[in-house]
Amino acid sequence: MKKLAKLVLAATLGMSATYASADAISDAAMSEHRSAQAKVRDEFRNPQQTLRFFGVKPDMTVVEISPGGGWYADIIAPLVQKEGQYIAAHFFVDESTNDYYRKSLENFNQKVKDSAPYQGVKVTAFHPTKALDIAEPGSADVVLTFRNIHNWYMGQGTEGIDNAFGAFFKALKPGGVLGVVEHELPESADDAAMKKSGYMKRSFVVAAAEKAGFELEEASDINANSKDTADHPRGVWTLPPSLKLKDQDREKYLAIGESNRMTLKFKKPSL
Repeated sequence: MKKLAKLVLAATLGMSATYASADAISDAAMSEHRSAQAKVRDEFRNPQQTLRFFGVKPDMTVVEISPGGGWYADIIAPLVQKEGQYIAAHFFVDESTNDYYRKSLENFNQKVKDSAPYQGVKVTAFHPTKALDIAEPGSADVVLTFRNIHNWYMGQGTEGIDNAFGAFFKALKPGGVLGVVEHELPESADDAAMKKSGYMKRSFVVAAAEKAGFELEEASDINANSKDTADHPRGVWTLPPSLKLKDQDREKYLAIGESNRMTLKFKKPSL
């Protein structure tokens, strides 16, 4: 009887640990420190499902590439604060950097200084040609990039893409995960559209990751949007939240919602 009770207790504790691990993401996403405006976008960005898909856990070292204002950082930083480490590979700033990127970095650093959920956050720099040491080599469990790849391709071409994926590979532990979310261009579209639309072909992204040494482990439709045709007058910025056409066809683009996005989980091979 005592043996049975011990088995039941062990099973219960195991279930509780699993629940607690899963619930930690929900707690971080629903936390009061996140603004109501940020939470509204959860409908399109699906942060809880996305982080679960990438296997993010509270005891991990997580590197986020170009976190900007901290939309995802507001979730990940407190999630790993006690047991893990959040590293923000933010914008690289030098004398040629424009005010937008400079101000974004300043505001993020202020958060790290003043905001309790950001205590313990480490800030590094990333640029696809100027700053590639995002973390100590082989130190990260997960590297995450959300809707950034098009910027590197539009700005630095294939060199920038190769450098970026190479930097991610270097930072990850063997067996570590690279999580990618990116606006998806249909495979039937002209490749030239990737240089101006903000959308990227899945085949291009997969090939770039594999060239760096990654293996595609799984793909998900978590962030897919079948209403998005990816052929808009101002590219992806035609859609919300940018709405670059302003009042022109505003209701039409609001009805489409945010872009159709690929969600890809890559793994650095184990030794």
